[in-house]
Amino acid sequence: MADSSFDIVSKVERQEVDNALNQASKEISQRYDFKGTNASISWSGEKILMQASGEERVKAILDIFQSKLVKRGISLKALDTGEPQLSGKEHKLFASIKEGISQENAKKVAKIIRDEGPKGVKAQVQGDELRVTSKSRDDLQTVIALLKQQDFDFALQFVNYR
Repeated sequence: MADSSFDIVSKVERQEVDNALNQASKEISQRYDFKGTNASISWSGEKILMQASGEERVKAILDIFQSKLVKRGISLKALDTGEPQLSGKEHKLFASIKEGISQENAKKVAKIIRDEGPKGVKAQVQGDELRVTSKSRDDLQTVIALLKQQDFDFALQFVNYR
């Protein structure tokens, strides 16, 4: 019997982020507490730009955006936000979406699989993803359950389970 495998990736669907951003923008334009504050959220190249007249307003925009991301099933670990910065009379906050597993994070995950996972399970780093193989599908299910219990500082998805 051939080996079974799955890939561990850290990817975010751009369309879902776009939808969350549009929903947040619509809510900001309709909310009474944002009237007259020049509050907005939009794409600025590959980053997301949030701006308003006060630091608390920018943080409120971020909170709205995060709630929309969660409703769309996107982990907040994939969102990398900076600190609000004063630019003229406006406060600006940039956020970016983190994708891909770095080499050091992939090695951490592989080490956990090696140390705590069932015997006979192999993990290989392939670029910005990790391939896990085993002869037993039950062992692969055990590895997925093990990794879901861990608290990483990056989002994980399990794809290509075969």
